[in-house]
Amino acid sequence: MQTRQLGRSGLAISPLMLGGNVFGWTIDEATSFAVLDAFVAGGGNAIDTADGYSVWVPGHVGGESETIIGKWLRRRGRRDDVAIATKVGWEVNAENKGLKKDYILRAVEGSLKRLQTDYIDLYQSHKDDPTTPVEETLEAYAQLVKAGKVRVIGASNFTAERLQESLDASAKHDFPRYETLQNLYNLYDREDFEKNLAPLLLQENIGAIPYYGLAAGFLTGKYRTEADLQKSARGGGVGQKYLNEKGLALLTAIDAVADTHSATPAQVSLAWLMQAPGVTAPIASATSVGQVKELLEATELRLTADDLKTLAQGH
Repeated sequence: MQTRQLGRSGLAISPLMLGGNVFGWTIDEATSFAVLDAFVAGGGNAIDTADGYSVWVPGHVGGESETIIGKWLRRRGRRDDVAIATKVGWEVNAENKGLKKDYILRAVEGSLKRLQTDYIDLYQSHKDDPTTPVEETLEAYAQLVKAGKVRVIGASNFTAERLQESLDASAKHDFPRYETLQNLYNLYDREDFEKNLAPLLLQENIGAIPYYGLAAGFLTGKYRTEADLQKSARGGGVGQKYLNEKGLALLTAIDAVADTHSATPAQVSLAWLMQAPGVTAPIASATSVGQVKELLEATELRLTADDLKTLAQGH
């Protein structure tokens, strides 16, 4: 599988990242291990998680996903074969949130311990913290990169303005710069990314690693009626946002392209993202080995100009 470089860094990853938000949430440890094994066996090498996964589950405290990945890394014994991306800054609890320097330096130790590794390939600001100067945040990352605990840094859920402010601060103070941006982008959710973020990413050679590449499962085609929303724990949110006239028209267009290539809607949706300007690797989660194989096959799908036109009309 061909790899793509993350921004201007020397870190190259597969064109698809495996989302770790489901580990310890909708799938247990054994199934998570099977999914991770299948992803790597199929040529994937980039796994995304966060210290806040899965704090939204009753009884969870955050770090559950990292803990499972850490156990898998220890069992597998080949840490250098995979790129681990995690995040800091989400509200894990009232005392643990934000992007202040002292908190980042403390939080990274927790992530390293749970991941059972001495370095993180891509450490990301999970969301902007307007109460903290960008210089303070970047100074913390500079210290971690110098110590060898972090290789590359990235941002998530940033506006173009705040990303630009951070890039300017990195240049001025010789801090590491954000090489990636993880924001919402998929065939349904396009306007903000394409209008406000993509121009800056392309100009600065920052790699986009979009989350919700399959719109929380909607773009797989499994949610087409109100009754379908009962199929998973994510169904309620999907119905509120995507199960509408626009969403159903988009599924019709995706179905048409999928039929042309004997592909699935999920494969078409991810292939579209992989071909989108500025995108390095979309993130997609899987809850079974079968889903992993389906997602990886999307890396071989090449959409034509006619396909792209059909999808644009559907949108």
